Amino acid sequence: MAGQVDNSSNHNEVFEDGVDTGSAHHTLHRLRAKSSIMQMKKILGMFSSTLRSQSSSLSFVNIEGARLTFGDLDAAYTIRAHELSLQTVAVYSYEDRLSMHRQKADEAYMIGKHGEYTPVAAYLQGHEIIKIALQHGVNMIHPGPSPETIEALGDKVSARAIAIKENVPVVPGTPGPVEKYQDAELFTKEYGFPIIIKAAFGGGGRGMRVVRDQASLKDSFERATSEAKSAFGNGTVFIERFLDRPKHIEVQLLGDNHGNIVHLYERDCSVQRRHQKVVELAPAKDLPSEVRDKILSDAVKLAKSVNYRNAGTAEFLVDQQNRYYFIEINPRIQVEHTITEEITGIDIVAAQIQIAAGATLAQLGLTQDRISTRGFAIQCRVTTEDPSKGFQPDTGKIEVYRSAGGNGVRLDGGNGFAGAIITPHYDSMLVKCSCHGSTYEIVRRKMLRALVEFRIRGVKTNIPFLVSLITHPTFIDGNCWTTFIDDTPELFSLVGSQNRAQKLLAYLGDVAVNGSSIKGQIGEPKFKGEIIMPKLHTKEGAHIDVSEPCKHGWRNILLKEGPEAFAKAIRNYKGCLLMDTTWRDAHQSLLATRVRTIDLLNIAQETSYAYSNAYSLECWGGATFDVAMRFLYEDPWDRLKKMRKLVPNIPFQMLLRGANGVAYSSLPDNAIYHFCEHARKNGVDIFRVFDALNDIDQLEVGINAVKKAGGVVEAAICYSGDMLNPKKKYNLQYYLDLVDKIVKLGTHVIGIKDMAGVLRPQAATLLVGSIRKKYPDVPIHVHTHDSAGTGVASMMACAVAGADAVDTATDSLSGMTSQPSVGAVLASLEGGPHDPGLEVAQVRAIDTYWAQLRLLYSPFEATLHGPDPEVYEHEIPGGQLTNLIFQATQLGLGSQWAETKKAYEQANDLLGDIVKVTPTSKVVGDLAQFMVSNKLSYDDVIKKASELDFPGSVLEFFEGLMGQPYGGFPEPLRTNALRGRRKLEKRPGLFLEPLDLKRIKKDIVEKYGSASECDVASYTMYPKVFEEYKKFVAKYGDLSVLPTKYFLARPDIGEEFSVTIEKGKVLILKLLAIGPLSDQTGQREVFYEMNGEVRQVTVDDNKAAVENISRPKADVNDSSQVGAPMSGVVVEVRIQDGHEVLKGDPIAVLSAMKMEMVISAPHSGAVGSLQVKEGDSVDSRDLICRIVKSTAEH
Repeated sequence: MAGQVDNSSNHNEVFEDGVDTGSAHHTLHRLRAKSSIMQMKKILGMFSSTLRSQSSSLSFVNIEGARLTFGDLDAAYTIRAHELSLQTVAVYSYEDRLSMHRQKADEAYMIGKHGEYTPVAAYLQGHEIIKIALQHGVNMIHPGPSPETIEALGDKVSARAIAIKENVPVVPGTPGPVEKYQDAELFTKEYGFPIIIKAAFGGGGRGMRVVRDQASLKDSFERATSEAKSAFGNGTVFIERFLDRPKHIEVQLLGDNHGNIVHLYERDCSVQRRHQKVVELAPAKDLPSEVRDKILSDAVKLAKSVNYRNAGTAEFLVDQQNRYYFIEINPRIQVEHTITEEITGIDIVAAQIQIAAGATLAQLGLTQDRISTRGFAIQCRVTTEDPSKGFQPDTGKIEVYRSAGGNGVRLDGGNGFAGAIITPHYDSMLVKCSCHGSTYEIVRRKMLRALVEFRIRGVKTNIPFLVSLITHPTFIDGNCWTTFIDDTPELFSLVGSQNRAQKLLAYLGDVAVNGSSIKGQIGEPKFKGEIIMPKLHTKEGAHIDVSEPCKHGWRNILLKEGPEAFAKAIRNYKGCLLMDTTWRDAHQSLLATRVRTIDLLNIAQETSYAYSNAYSLECWGGATFDVAMRFLYEDPWDRLKKMRKLVPNIPFQMLLRGANGVAYSSLPDNAIYHFCEHARKNGVDIFRVFDALNDIDQLEVGINAVKKAGGVVEAAICYSGDMLNPKKKYNLQYYLDLVDKIVKLGTHVIGIKDMAGVLRPQAATLLVGSIRKKYPDVPIHVHTHDSAGTGVASMMACAVAGADAVDTATDSLSGMTSQPSVGAVLASLEGGPHDPGLEVAQVRAIDTYWAQLRLLYSPFEATLHGPDPEVYEHEIPGGQLTNLIFQATQLGLGSQWAETKKAYEQANDLLGDIVKVTPTSKVVGDLAQFMVSNKLSYDDVIKKASELDFPGSVLEFFEGLMGQPYGGFPEPLRTNALRGRRKLEKRPGLFLEPLDLKRIKKDIVEKYGSASECDVASYTMYPKVFEEYKKFVAKYGDLSVLPTKYFLARPDIGEEFSVTIEKGKVLILKLLAIGPLSDQTGQREVFYEMNGEVRQVTVDDNKAAVENISRPKADVNDSSQVGAPMSGVVVEVRIQDGHEVLKGDPIAVLSAMKMEMVISAPHSGAVGSLQVKEGDSVDSRDLICRIVKSTAEH
């Protein structure tokens, strides 16, 4: 390093006013400070320097040929050096090669070679740094105090001794360094607890522990000494009496080479975490003036006693009685010096350089009488730390960096810039944000505004915590203390940035590279243009303004007078009203339930006018609930709330599966009541309540829950088969008996649910007519599917027979497995006594929207091209038919569709000819596919029932988890299939413990940060689906705002489109390029333009990581080989090689398209040759494992 300053030389000749022609032997360099022109000479050999281990970088500065090297505030020194006409040279470690300080310097050189030094050790290689300095003509290295000063003050014990000598108050503590635990124990015996253990040779909170009792003393002492040795190379500590809730006040000092010392007033650094400063304030807000004066005076006295030179900080603690105690002097400039610069107007860094060059304080205009403060300043350090995880440092690439600005906002940058790589090797600070204002409250609000303006993506930051901190009442009052953060857990109730834009780009980037990952999608949409919105007109031809939703409709009666009055009004209406199923069952039946929220909302206000006289809109519940989360990654509750806002006038109807809620199996009763309560609160008006087996006990749970919630109860009887066929057990009397029971339970409306579309016109006339005759005052609502093509005729028959409402769907989403065409039904009823009261032209206009939208959803189209009268034979429900075709294709059974339909009939007979509505229809479908996959006949299932691994849904049905079927369970099939599993003879809910809903909510909050009652309801229905949905949203954000064509397919290169993420906030996007595949990472960079700014996201290329695994097939003739009974994904493996299993023990669980199957051991024995792991995809008959029979079975 350069030699120490020769104090005998006349430094004033370096800085003289005017121009010194000087000797020919000296080269003079001019440096302006304030109004003086200062001359500098003899730079080499005149300055001492300090390299500190805390530094993550060092730089060198040149003054017209003379160069200076400086320390840890690298960027600040580079800036000030350039302002002083100096050139700079930086040194850096290999790990810091992309850091900002290297880029800002005029020249930069790496310390050593790659791999020669560790990241921290590189900056401790004094000989390497001197070598670089000499090689490149460096003249000055980081200015600082003299070595003697550092020697005296760098050790806290020495500094304490100096304070005692100068009669400056100190906290009671050990007289010298402590190395042994016994010495610590002696101190506590004299002074008691609490105490604080501090590292003697370092700071920053390392090697520091607060100990409050004898029990924790030994462990704390050992941990403190160990940490100090690791951090500073010396485990020596000292011990002090710990002050409860003190303030931490530090004084900024500045000294020249002539013994002149001034203070630049104080800073309040009380807001700390684990003894590390987090937020600083200058000056201290409420420090009594007499205390302030004494602290400032003692700070200057201490600095003078050691002939302090350059910048430094004297630190004090002030207790609650305003008694102050000296703790240490930091012989260096501090990170928080910026706020002192803001309130005094003094450039401390520039002053350091000039003092090192020989200037006096007087020459710099820095005499004590000329130094004053103006206003207040606050500094916050923005770091890459995650407050929610104990401030764990985060690493990675900064994808987006947008900083704050404006009046009174100062930024001192570290490594905060887009593209920066944040490593784990150095300090986590990105930028220091300092704000200045005339009052404390003004500067606090200015800081809040600045923090909110930051946009940092790609790494976690502490900004949410800083916002929480500076908005806390204690901080607002300015009364914080050193342990305030540790004492205030509510500070960690964080409201973080939503990061919506970058998450959205992550999804769009994934689609650009890998294509859509939406389950069930085949190909891309046929329609990618802009949808033309319909225009509505009155009968007279006047244009209807749809900017605000319609206010007229049947819902007004319900809101004003309640469910009973609503039902009475419906019954008194002379025509037959229509329920539109387009928003739920129609797209469930034809488009795999994949229509998204955004496409419903886009047509919502027009619908509120065209369908203002509709009985209801069926728009929620049933399969749409779990599919929204499972496949569309949307919140079904959010959908409901948004639809309700745009359609306030038409009653909303949902499908409620009795005691199942919207789940596929029974739940505790309190879960159903809770769900219905919040469905009603958020917009559902009419609840069509049904039970898949017409089990009245199951149905009663849902009815009572809806009544308590204040909704309209539409208890439905599920229609199955042909009641006119005398061979069928479901005859007219069966249905009339059911109606008697639901009327007795208090239903407001009688529902008839013909899920398979097998209600023939003649049967409709008889059934509806009989019910109407018996119950003339109760409204009747009929639901059907048009699978056989007779739906319009059947609904006409219902209307004539006395039905008050029937179901239809918009023309473009009607027919086949959907509902009858609304246009056809209107044409049939219009102008007669059963006229539904809808304006045909408006209804047709709405259909033009859905005609375009169906093409947008073409990747989910069922392969149906016309009616299927065979439905009268196989009785497959319309909503299930398309799903069953899709499932069969996924399971490799697409070419065996005819065989699957026949198997469905046989499966229904095997199960006892049950009512087939979700979830019982799924039981029949799962059994049918199981039979086709394993080539099982009706007789095979009967004979082999005790050996077959039936699908999970079949076993649940046999257990009684779905209720009790009319006529009982088929025996002995039930007993043989269950193999000793339980049999329930009463409704399952009676055997289920009530859910602890408060605990569920607490768990959700702990896991995801917040929870609404709607979240609790979602979790109770589908816990795994809810968790997967939350996981997806955490990664990609709320995608419900993304237009569907970009949700399903990537845009063209250069195509511009927009996404409205909330009212008034629009992202304008353009795909620019997709980068090449990285062979090392298997990733690609995707480049988008967002609001004119180029952003990039890194995406895993799934095709690059695909492995073609050919699995061995199980030999059907070898009983030791266990094969997969169907194609699917292994979701659970319950064995390992070498495990002993008993016959019937579960081996693994297989899942395919919402159907789960437990694979069980065919015999007892030892497991060997396990071929699969969780997450593996397998085909039918793929070998799972071998089970060698035990000796007992040979």
